[in-house]
Amino acid sequence: MEKEQVKSSKLKTNKDLFLAFFRVGLLGFGGGPAAIPLFHREAVVNYKWMTEDEFGDTLALGNTMPGPIATKMAGYIGYRVNGVIGCLVALMATVVPTVGLMIILLGILQKYKNLEWVNSMSAAVVPVVGVMLAIMTWDFFQKSGKSLGMGRAILFTTLAVILLEFLNIHPAIVIFGILIVSLTSFKKGGDSK
Repeated sequence: MEKEQVKSSKLKTNKDLFLAFFRVGLLGFGGGPAAIPLFHREAVVNYKWMTEDEFGDTLALGNTMPGPIATKMAGYIGYRVNGVIGCLVALMATVVPTVGLMIILLGILQKYKNLEWVNSMSAAVVPVVGVMLAIMTWDFFQKSGKSLGMGRAILFTTLAVILLEFLNIHPAIVIFGILIVSLTSFKKGGDSK
């Protein structure tokens, strides 16, 4: 009886993982950065598989590694929730709709690329993705203000903008550098050592 409950529980967990990441794969237009708010909604808000801070840490670490962020996030969250099987389920659920939609939509777009409504449809998605990313950016900024203190959050944000946008430093180097500085210089809550 107990084995059946455990098996049923794991099946439900895998089903939840599949549905959550299938939605992300299906709706994550615009690539990995556009899918991050969807990952956040599923992992933190809907299923509560991780906290806001854990999601932020996972995202930061995932951005320092090579490869697409969507598969890294899905793989890690799936593994965290249900081990290797959860990792495989989440990866498949993320990749399959993307590959399927890519084949179908790119075929359609190539066939009708000269039509005005196709160009308008493609352009209309961009502002929605921008708003989703802006909302998530604001949330991360507020969280860093609470944990580092608003002054340090503004300093790190300004420094990151300068390094990324004006000096064209790779994001992994910026994240790694800020992590090292924050680990060696500051305690949580913004107090100096």
